[in-house]
Amino acid sequence: MEDENMNRFMDWLSNSFTPTMNKFAQRPWVAALSSSMQKIIPFILTGSIIHLYNVLRSYITTLPNLVRIINFSFGMLGLLTAFMVANQVMEKLGHTKYTINAGLTAISVFLMFIKPIINDNGVLTVEFARFGPTGIIVGIVAGYLVSIIFHFIGKRDLLSESSLPDFVIGWVQNIIPIFTSIAVAVLLTFKFDIDLFALILKVFSPIQGFGQTLPGFVLLIFLMTFFYTLGISHWLWNGIKTPIFMAGIAANIAAVEQGLSATNIATNEAVFTAGLITMGGMGATLTLNLLMCFSKSKSLKTVGRLSILPSIFNINEPIMYSAPIVMNPLLMVPMWINAITGPLVIWFTMRSGFLNIPSKMIQVGQIPAPLSSVMITEDLRAIIVYILLFIIYLATWYPFFKVYEKQRITEEEFEATSK
Repeated sequence: MEDENMNRFMDWLSNSFTPTMNKFAQRPWVAALSSSMQKIIPFILTGSIIHLYNVLRSYITTLPNLVRIINFSFGMLGLLTAFMVANQVMEKLGHTKYTINAGLTAISVFLMFIKPIINDNGVLTVEFARFGPTGIIVGIVAGYLVSIIFHFIGKRDLLSESSLPDFVIGWVQNIIPIFTSIAVAVLLTFKFDIDLFALILKVFSPIQGFGQTLPGFVLLIFLMTFFYTLGISHWLWNGIKTPIFMAGIAANIAAVEQGLSATNIATNEAVFTAGLITMGGMGATLTLNLLMCFSKSKSLKTVGRLSILPSIFNINEPIMYSAPIVMNPLLMVPMWINAITGPLVIWFTMRSGFLNIPSKMIQVGQIPAPLSSVMITEDLRAIIVYILLFIIYLATWYPFFKVYEKQRITEEEFEATSK
């Protein structure tokens, strides 16, 4: 009966749920957000490199201060997001003539949304922090607002049958959506005196706040892992996790600079850089990989040994698709379990004060743990947590792996005798 229920569940996942989710993820309005978040990663990594450099600078004080590079890379994420969302929506919808102008218009709208003050002398003043990670959601809203207007007008293909010169038609087709987008932002910001930055953050704060709670933290990691076992990359969740993680680490950095303690655990640094929750990659597959390296199954041993080097650097696509784990119920279940136990251990060790909460932005997830664990937490106790989680993950994978190994050995023996 249990096998029958499992077969039905897997059939539903394979033939109904996964195709539906893949189709949803490929929708232009959804795919554009995921693509936008991927395209701003180089700016995030630029800031990460400077934070890593600052660790060295704390020991060699004569090195130059590169904080301005952080300010105008990582510190511009909201502004960059506004451009990229509008740009990518236009690209995904096929409005290639609007990709640049829609993005530039979104920048103008974003600048109004962060509520600048312009005095009688024409001096514009705005809180610099509004440009950065806390402005990502505002950038997304600005980008989508502009995209809706450009898409609505673009579908009408105004003056397409006119005898006017092409360049004139092009001007008109761009001027109307640009004017409309900026006019809407002007009305909201200056006519009605609405602080859209504060309003948008207030509306979305429950989502960000929930992400920084234990249930929200575990749920986010579990969902990314669950969909990964279906072959759907965790990039799908960028639009949700990036604003939460970026705001979290930015708040931690600011708190430490003010002499306070970091409090946000839901950050890219705690989840990916530390290599504790993602030991070997999303779903903590390193110990499974090690078990495969010494498997009695020839095929599993081969896959394990070919995948072990990437796994050490927290890259587990080879083992995910070669073992395979994707759509394999025997290996999907322990991966789901790891996506719950890992975050729980990290949450309680950090919240209890046993392990430091990351307060530096270093978003490089391919540094082997526990080296990365100690580096990002600045805490040697991270080694103890690493060993603890290693044992937990190993104990979780082992019984499921042995059953799967037995199946593979039987299949290999059958294939050998059939030749």
